Amino acid sequence: MAAGKGTRLGKISETFPKVLLDINGKSLLRLAVENCTAFGFDDIIINVHHLADMVEEEIAKLRKDGFSITVSDERSLLLETAGGLFKARDFFNKEPFLLCNADTLTDLDLSAMYRYHLKMKGLATLAVRDRIGKRYFLVDQQGRMKGWCNKATGERIVAVEEPETLSEIAFSGRHIIDPEIFNYMSDGICTMTALYLHLAESHNIYTFREDGGYWFNVGTPEDLKAARNYLQK
Repeated sequence: MAAGKGTRLGKISETFPKVLLDINGKSLLRLAVENCTAFGFDDIIINVHHLADMVEEEIAKLRKDGFSITVSDERSLLLETAGGLFKARDFFNKEPFLLCNADTLTDLDLSAMYRYHLKMKGLATLAVRDRIGKRYFLVDQQGRMKGWCNKATGERIVAVEEPETLSEIAFSGRHIIDPEIFNYMSDGICTMTALYLHLAESHNIYTFREDGGYWFNVGTPEDLKAARNYLQK
């Protein structure tokens, strides 16, 4: 996922794509591609929208370095995460795949997460961690996503008819997804969160929790500075 406008970065993202921001000599996009391939996810599709020509120039450099990358063009309409994934559905085979937000940085063990997904046999497995934020998934005692809340606005959505005790946990920007999910999707603008909330009552959407290591969402100038400083050390 590399099509977002990065509006929280202010003027920085008006003329420069967020995924091309420099993190100690490498773009966010390059770091995301390297991170995916390091765990064996080496056939990659990247969606583009905001300042797409600049993003495609970086993709061309990555291809020259040997990375296998396909482009999903959303120049005409930004489809959000689920809409963008559905547009690219023909790229995938019958095996579970990784969906990755290019603006997040983490040392999460994606191989362990993939093995967990295969073991649990759910429709999707979402990386989560205990951290302070505004938006949280609501999960049951088995770690299955059953709802979502926004602490800033007070909005709370629960997918089950009779809510049980649910705990709050923050998303880490990584999903392992079974291609069966495409059977429940359609064309149009939609987020993965909205899709999961729609499916959570009838399907198992598991979470994979990892509180160790590091995690950054490079969404603001302050976040960008913190990520650069931490990774430089």
